[in-house]
Amino acid sequence: MAYGPEIIRILAVDDHPLLRKGIAALVGGEPDMKLVAEASNGEEADEKFRLHCPDVTLMDLQLPGVNGMEAIIRILNDFPQARIIVLTTYTGDVHVARALRAGAKAYILKGHVHRELLETIRVVHAGRKRIPPDIATELAEHVADDELSFREIEVLRLIAGGNSNKVIADQLKIGESTVKSHVTNILAKLSAHDRAHAVTIGLKRGLIAI
Repeated sequence: MAYGPEIIRILAVDDHPLLRKGIAALVGGEPDMKLVAEASNGEEADEKFRLHCPDVTLMDLQLPGVNGMEAIIRILNDFPQARIIVLTTYTGDVHVARALRAGAKAYILKGHVHRELLETIRVVHAGRKRIPPDIATELAEHVADDELSFREIEVLRLIAGGNSNKVIADQLKIGESTVKSHVTNILAKLSAHDRAHAVTIGLKRGLIAI
């Protein structure tokens, strides 16, 4: 069956069948939308996108195997005009910024899907971007921040686990003085008062997870 140009063809990518079922129900009730495919991981998302060439892709970030961010990058490398909406439970500005830098057009928290999904799909299909105001504010607050390096994020994650500098040095196979230097940089970049404060900020912004 051929669909007219007014039909928005959608690919839903999430590893939770219940969420995909909910999306199918929402989309199924709209005359201008059609769910053409579903995927449960990043690898499958890439394959389904190439097979169906959807107008809009709904992409979870937390996926088994190839994660959502990697899938976004893969798809946009070959299909730069792809319109991707990120669906996630993450509220941290770091994840939002990474997704948008990768090329995502919009960002919806899963808890808001029922009231924001349909409008966001139409906005993105029309060629515009959509970021919730509270998340946009969070992004603006940290736009000038220095990003933590991969190693600094590793150190922060180990700090969150209650490890001393010596234990962190042993685990990462680096000198204890190097760990201290990383901690100093972390505190400065996050404007944190101490290690505990740095962990709190890291969790809030999505830099680390426990």
